[in-house]
Amino acid sequence: MNIRLLLSLSLSYLLTASTVASDDRFNHVEIMPEQLTPTSYMFAGAGGNIGVSAGNDGILIIDNQFAPLADKIAAALSKIQAGKPKYVVNTHYHGDHTGGNNLFGISGVILAHHNVLSRLSNNKSYTPAGLPSITYHEGINIHFNGDNLQLLHMGPGHTDGDSVVLWQDKSVVHMGDLFFKDTFPYIDLKAGGSVKGYRNNVAAMIHKIDDKTKVIPGHGSLANKDDLIRFKHMLDDSINWMKNKLSSGMTLKEIQTEGMPVEFASWEWSFISEEKWIDTLYNGLKKP
Repeated sequence: MNIRLLLSLSLSYLLTASTVASDDRFNHVEIMPEQLTPTSYMFAGAGGNIGVSAGNDGILIIDNQFAPLADKIAAALSKIQAGKPKYVVNTHYHGDHTGGNNLFGISGVILAHHNVLSRLSNNKSYTPAGLPSITYHEGINIHFNGDNLQLLHMGPGHTDGDSVVLWQDKSVVHMGDLFFKDTFPYIDLKAGGSVKGYRNNVAAMIHKIDDKTKVIPGHGSLANKDDLIRFKHMLDDSINWMKNKLSSGMTLKEIQTEGMPVEFASWEWSFISEEKWIDTLYNGLKKP
């Protein structure tokens, strides 16, 4: 299954949170592990990419995709190391990243930004075990398997409760949905997301990593710093382009009819088309 098809499957059900376990849409999804360092992995499947730390202290996972995939994720983890996750980090509240909370929260401690708990608490799909029990505002550190994992919240971006997980030695960073590799991102304006904040958070993370850092995007294949820089340049160009359109007094319909310059064409995909990206930029940047 190619990357863009996986992205489409994942984001199509983004706002449905925990899909019922009997749902057969994920029957053919495989959880594919990729080792990054002696103790860290990226798991790809359908939904947000999963970061894994596995070693002498046990297992920690960052995000857990859709609810129907929880058993497959658990089986994939067992092939790396015995035991259930001790810690579960939610990079934000969307169901393609938190759907497995109800299973993994039974034996593991769930950590997330305050706003993730607030939003999940209002979703009846989540059991008490599936809710974060440790929350934070600006961040927290987890010392685990010989690494210091820094959970960082830098303000509104993809949502109002995003976290990035940075290995202190800069070997790995999990960007959550502050990075959609090679595609326009989904910025959830209705959940406190911010177009400028998104770009600024990406820029801040570029300065925190180095050329050897393995970058786990929220969606897409494993990346590096150059990929993240290219993504940031696209965000810059998109914002500047929309600012010019807004300053000229054009309406949303007029801008969508005219379309974006040809250099943006390769970034659109089934869930975030050019038209939807224009809509996001327009509504995220226009003055009240």
